[in-house]
Amino acid sequence: MVRILSAFVILGAVIGLVLLGLYGVYVLVIVLGGLALWEFYGLSDRMGSRAPAWLLFPLGAFFAFSGTVLKEVDVTLVLALALVGGLGAFLFLPGRRQGLSRWAMGLAGALYIGMPFNFYLLLYTSKPNGLVWTLFTIFAVVDSDAAALLVGSRIGRHPFFTTISPNKTVEGAIAGVVGAMIVMLVGVSAVLGHSPLHGLLLGVLVGTSAEVGDLVESQMKRIAEVKDSSRLIPGHGGVLDRIDSIFFPPILVYFYVMLFHLL
Repeated sequence: MVRILSAFVILGAVIGLVLLGLYGVYVLVIVLGGLALWEFYGLSDRMGSRAPAWLLFPLGAFFAFSGTVLKEVDVTLVLALALVGGLGAFLFLPGRRQGLSRWAMGLAGALYIGMPFNFYLLLYTSKPNGLVWTLFTIFAVVDSDAAALLVGSRIGRHPFFTTISPNKTVEGAIAGVVGAMIVMLVGVSAVLGHSPLHGLLLGVLVGTSAEVGDLVESQMKRIAEVKDSSRLIPGHGGVLDRIDSIFFPPILVYFYVMLFHLL
């Protein structure tokens, strides 16, 4: 019950802030992104190379807003400064023997968390139907997670990536993709009026990438030898545990709709 109530509160807060407007979305990105970066910082330490906070947090914030608020700032310049300044700093900082791996962990964490939020913002601010695309992407991921959990726990028999997540099954993974396909079919075809084929293809992309995102974070926790990214959310663990599956879908959705001019 605690898990269910927490999920509804989180989903309600996310949808409420999204519907509130652009500044509500900015608040959502800052809060969720900041907490996710903080949890990644802790995981990185347990994975053997603690991401430097002075690199992880500023870069993560930049990547999250690089396509919108900070679009005038040259990404190449920022990456060059991160390369020269970041690696150069470890010539003088304590623990410089781990300098390269710590720098790489900081850059990886900033990209892993910052870039998905960037694509959500790009999708949301796209005219005229950015809000609809954003909401249906989120709904599709939530439905995919729910379908995978329900079917996998009830009729799942064949293991799926047991070395990373022993409770996942092939049946659950298939159900997750089908769940995403149903939601995207409704959103793309019935609401936005595009071809049902686009809805089905986007459903496959969203469902598959959602499961990949979940497995990627599970692999991190395996390496770090922890069950949850934190204990922040009652019944759920950490923020990363809840949003890992929504990281990759907006990237694929954005490029797909731009490629086929569906916005």
